[in-house]
Amino acid sequence: MQRPYWNPYLAGVGLGLTLLFSYAVLGTGLGASGGITRLAASAAHAVAPAAVEQSPWLGSYFADGSPLAYYLVTMLAGTLLGGLLSAAAAGRVRVTIERGPTAGAGLRLGLALVGGGLAGLGARFASGCTSGQALSGGAMLQTGSFVFTGACFAAAFAVAPLVKKEW
Repeated sequence: MQRPYWNPYLAGVGLGLTLLFSYAVLGTGLGASGGITRLAASAAHAVAPAAVEQSPWLGSYFADGSPLAYYLVTMLAGTLLGGLLSAAAAGRVRVTIERGPTAGAGLRLGLALVGGGLAGLGARFASGCTSGQALSGGAMLQTGSFVFTGACFAAAFAVAPLVKKEW
């Protein structure tokens, strides 16, 4: 039996407390793209270690040992595990492809792959992801973070009518 979703205001307070705890314990905010980048670097290193170690960008991850021994990797694993446990507790774990009535599974997966790739590329260009920028930067009252968050919402409102017919 599915339990109802959390109240979004209470969930926001919980996220804010998690961010505060992150600053208090780690001295830094939340983020996800750094952990994913380090996982990708480790996977590339398993295939072509010499090329990765000679790369000016990826090679730096291996200077102090394993790139997986980093707080953002642990944070990413905790986020995935916490999400799974939360979904299981709410009775919401099932294998499915969320899609609209006019979007087939292939289209949905294709759009998710392209969108995820663009988001990942943007996170690397920006040296951080939306959680690092909007949440952590916003908590530090950084002007650029507020501009970024506003631009994200503006872009979403601009693009929504283009993809609404698929949903």
